[in-house]
Amino acid sequence: MHSLAIELKRLGYIVTGSDDAIYEPSKSSLINNDIYPNKLGWFESNITDDLDFIILGMHAKSDNSELKLAKQKKIKIYSFPEFIFEYSKNKTRVVIAGSHGKTTISSMILHVLKDNGKYADYLLGAKIEGLTNSVSLSQQNEFIIIEGDEYLSSRIHDIPKFHVYQPNIALISGISWDHVNVFPTFNIYKNQFKIFIDKIVNGGVLIYNNNDLHILSLLDGNQNYIRKIPYTEHNFLTRDGRFFIETDEGLIPLKIFGKHNMENLSAAKQVCNLIGLTDDQFYNSIRSFKGASNRLEIVETNSIRTVIKDFAHSPSKLKASIDAVKSNFKVDLLAVYELYTFSSFDEKFQNEYEEGFSSCDYPVIFIDKFNPKLKNRRFDEESLKKSFKNDKIVFIYNKDELNDYLINFEKQKICLLLMSSGKFGGLDIDLIAKNFCKYVG
Repeated sequence: MHSLAIELKRLGYIVTGSDDAIYEPSKSSLINNDIYPNKLGWFESNITDDLDFIILGMHAKSDNSELKLAKQKKIKIYSFPEFIFEYSKNKTRVVIAGSHGKTTISSMILHVLKDNGKYADYLLGAKIEGLTNSVSLSQQNEFIIIEGDEYLSSRIHDIPKFHVYQPNIALISGISWDHVNVFPTFNIYKNQFKIFIDKIVNGGVLIYNNNDLHILSLLDGNQNYIRKIPYTEHNFLTRDGRFFIETDEGLIPLKIFGKHNMENLSAAKQVCNLIGLTDDQFYNSIRSFKGASNRLEIVETNSIRTVIKDFAHSPSKLKASIDAVKSNFKVDLLAVYELYTFSSFDEKFQNEYEEGFSSCDYPVIFIDKFNPKLKNRRFDEESLKKSFKNDKIVFIYNKDELNDYLINFEKQKICLLLMSSGKFGGLDIDLIAKNFCKYVG
């Protein structure tokens, strides 16, 4: 929400806002752009008659005093995705959906476009290198690249965000159960993607991962008036720990690694081709793509140790990230995974983690005892070991203990992979990485 507020101010809108809590980095960004609220909380005095519209996020509940007054005054209220759709209804909307890979695919597309002197509006789930904000809107750009989140739009508009966008070009990277607090069964979750497919405009395009059986089952017998383009991982090979893609013009070296990223690359190429870029333009640009922030990002490395951070928050991403690092670096792997989301603490969901650590040499699960999502949640270590099918898992419950464990880890030649959609209880990852790579036993 704060990124959209900043972008709208840049476009000349007068922007105000309310929230009950604002954390970093949002707080500093809002302060730097002079739109941080005078005080936190909800105040009816903020709902003035001169407001043109309100964009509602997830913090304000249906009984919120400001929201109720806005309804009484009949002020136009948008959810976040409703506003994005309204703003882009005359553009070609490219919506990147799926349980994993959305940010990386979107980032690849924008990187290639920018490298070729072409520009599009965008809405991303994370900040990426070279872009000052995760939202960019304009009047002149023909295309908008939207990261299509399946989470709910707002408290009063309780449908998935990606159901709102009505894509001209849609992409689904894969389907694996997530957001169990909203979608209590896999079938309910999967059905959201069926609805998403049905929302593609007539004559539109669906690009989909042909390796994903759940997507294929949704398309079996589908008669929608859309074009369907399958993709699989791009042909690649590895040499001395580096990934190369095979093209008609020869091998192209990459700065990214992992089989799942070869799928992401193939997906991005299909979108770029539809937007109007040639294969040569795509290949010449993708070689310089370094990856999205927090997606298999190398933090520190030397001749014997490497530290990587990753946003992995779901079972499928956990396994994909571990397998990618293990196959690329070919040394023992110490993997720390923070159970952070509502889904990860749900007992019926935890079996989805089966064999997530199967290729990891030293598995660690971090659980921040102060995580508010732990409230009224029960779990025990033995049950989690059974869910992960791994008896070697070490459990750590606070950042100081994790810091000591990592700094004193004795094996010399090793790769450390830190995976979380949270903050590891406030752990300074950059400092940990430096100290970890300095260690000599």
